[in-house]
Amino acid sequence: MKGRYSFITDWELRAPLEEVWQAILESEQWPEWWKGVVDVKELKPGNESGIGSIRSYTLSSPSRYRLRFNLLLTNRTEYQLLKGNATGDLQGTGSWHFRYNDGITYVQCEWHVMTTIPWMSYMGVVLAPFFRYNHTIVMRWGARSLAKKLNCELVRH
Repeated sequence: MKGRYSFITDWELRAPLEEVWQAILESEQWPEWWKGVVDVKELKPGNESGIGSIRSYTLSSPSRYRLRFNLLLTNRTEYQLLKGNATGDLQGTGSWHFRYNDGITYVQCEWHVMTTIPWMSYMGVVLAPFFRYNHTIVMRWGARSLAKKLNCELVRH
């Protein structure tokens, strides 16, 4: 049985929505500033909005296991939503939601995935708290690194 996971992460940054959006949209640059993101490459360009593009991601957890997956961009609503389908070590959907209010950009990242790595799938029931912990740390690294990159206050992560 494959391990199934849902992760929801919320960030609040005192920064312009456009800057936060651009940093997340340009995921090929994440390895430059986001600890835990090892590599991002575009495998296929999409249309003028990026819909249909495929990017390959390699992530490294604090526990040193790696996840490799491709993400097909399926939905983009400017300054509001990026959504895609993942295949590889993770299968499912991932999305970024954005909104801005009173000087703060609110970002929510959602993952609804299952693992395909045999040891992760087999041990998923026992190791689920371990996987959640690693996910939380990688996302915390992302929030802190993004705030540093944008030279802004991280209100919440």
